[in-house]
Amino acid sequence: MKALKKGILLLSLLVLISGYSYSQTLKIGHIDSNEILAIMPETDSLQTALKSYADYLDQQLNTMAQEYQTKMANYQNNVATMSDLIRQTKEKEITDLQGRIQAFQQSADQDLSAKQAELFNPLIEKVKNAITEVAKENNYNYILDVGTGAVLFYDNGDDVLPLVKKKLGIK
Repeated sequence: MKALKKGILLLSLLVLISGYSYSQTLKIGHIDSNEILAIMPETDSLQTALKSYADYLDQQLNTMAQEYQTKMANYQNNVATMSDLIRQTKEKEITDLQGRIQAFQQSADQDLSAKQAELFNPLIEKVKNAITEVAKENNYNYILDVGTGAVLFYDNGDDVLPLVKKKLGIK
């Protein structure tokens, strides 16, 4: 029984020592990906291109909305003098246009998200590659992204933002 206690104590001590030595070699860094993306020189031109595309889609939607308002006003002003066939035809036109506007709005939202991904994915990939290179060059085991809100505590890590900025040639 005494030998078992000594064995457990020795095993516990061994685990504690090996865990301590492992924790001494573990290197953790952190970076705010939103911050690095915000200071990248390419970000401004990408934001401008995205805004231009969003404005184009808004212009198309506004054109459709004006057409709807015109048809609706025409219908309301002339409904009393319309025959049943003309009234039903106008109501169907207005309903169809309303459906097209809603479908366009949904498609435009999806299209804008796809355009954002198309524009920003190469930049995001460039930043990821720089972070990977910095991690390998500086022997980091983990680099945590505090910009996404996924990390709640990172007090003892190293902020690798300056190293990534240097790697990307940003001052």
